[in-house]
Amino acid sequence: MRSARTLQEMPVIPEENTLQKSAVLDAPGKVSIKESEKPQPKDGEVRIKLEGSGVCASNIPLWEGRDWFEYPVEQGNPGHEGWGVIDAVGEGVTNLKEGDRVTALTYNAYATHDIAKEDNVVKLPEFLDGKPFPGEPLGCAMNIFSRSDVKKGQTVAIVGSGFLGSLLIQLAKSEDAKVIAISRRDFSLETAKEAGADETIKMDDHYQIIEKVKELTNGNFCERVIECTGKEWPLNLSIELTGERGKLIVAGFHQDGMRSLNVQMLNWRGIDMISAHERDSKKYIKGIEDAIVAVKEERMNPFPLFTHTFSLDQMEEAYRHLTERPDGFIKAIVTTN
Repeated sequence: MRSARTLQEMPVIPEENTLQKSAVLDAPGKVSIKESEKPQPKDGEVRIKLEGSGVCASNIPLWEGRDWFEYPVEQGNPGHEGWGVIDAVGEGVTNLKEGDRVTALTYNAYATHDIAKEDNVVKLPEFLDGKPFPGEPLGCAMNIFSRSDVKKGQTVAIVGSGFLGSLLIQLAKSEDAKVIAISRRDFSLETAKEAGADETIKMDDHYQIIEKVKELTNGNFCERVIECTGKEWPLNLSIELTGERGKLIVAGFHQDGMRSLNVQMLNWRGIDMISAHERDSKKYIKGIEDAIVAVKEERMNPFPLFTHTFSLDQMEEAYRHLTERPDGFIKAIVTTN
C-alpha cells in the first residue's frame, strides 16, 4: 500500500493574484498608489491587463486643481489612453478572447487593469507587437484630420506643434499639402520640422506671425488652420491666419471657461469654424482603426513622439513633465511593467 504524500511533497498551487494597483490623485499635485481588488467584467465587457497609458494634456486642470473638482479622484482616473492584453472576458462577449492584445476606450487607465465594453475595444495587429499604442489620442488625430478636409496643394497652418500637432503635420504632408507650423517652444518647432513642416514660426508676437504667414501665402492666408493649443490667444490668432472661405478646425481641448473670439473676422472672411471633438464612441473606434492603417502605411509615425516613459510609481513626475514641458518633452507614457 502506497503511503500518503507528506505536506512537503505536495505540489504548491499558487493563488491567483486578485489585486490591482492604481494611481490615485488624492489632491492637486498629490498622487498615491493604492491596491484594490481587480475589477470584474460584466456582460459585454472585458478586463485588460494594461501595458501602459498615454498621459493627456486634458489631465492638467485636474492635476493642478480647480474649485469644481472633488478629491480623491476615482482610482486610475483620468487615464484614458490605455493598451494591453485581455485577461478576463464577461458573458456575451463574442469577438474578443483572453490573450488578445488591444487598445480601448477606458477611463481608469492609470492602473494595472481596467474594464472596457467590447464595442470600445480594437485588436492590435502583429506589426504593432512590442510597441506602445495609446489608441485614443491616435484615433483623435485621425478624426480631426478627417474633419479638416485637407487637399493636395493647400496651405495648412498647425497652431501648436506638440504631440497632436506633430501627428497632424505628418498627415497633412501625406496629402501633399504645404504646412506652416507655429509653436511656442523651440524644441517643438524642431519636432515639427522632423514631422515634415515646410515652414516654422515661433509663437511669440501676434502681429509678426500674421505678417509672416501673409508673406508666405502671397496675402491669401491659409485654406486650413488647425488650432491645437486649447488657449484663447492662439485660437484668435488662428482666425487671423485663415483665408477667405477657409476652414478653421478647433482641435485644442478648451477648458477653464468662456472664450472671447474675433467673430467679426470669422464673418468677414466667411470662415467655417469646426469643433473636431467627437462625442460618439463609434467615431473614436473608427479613428483608432484608421490610425492603425495610417501607421502601417507610414502616413503617421507616433513612436518618436513618445519622448518620456514613467512607471506607475512615477505618476507625479509624469504629471510634472506634462505641465512644465521641459526641453525634449513631447508625449509621456506610463507603463505598468
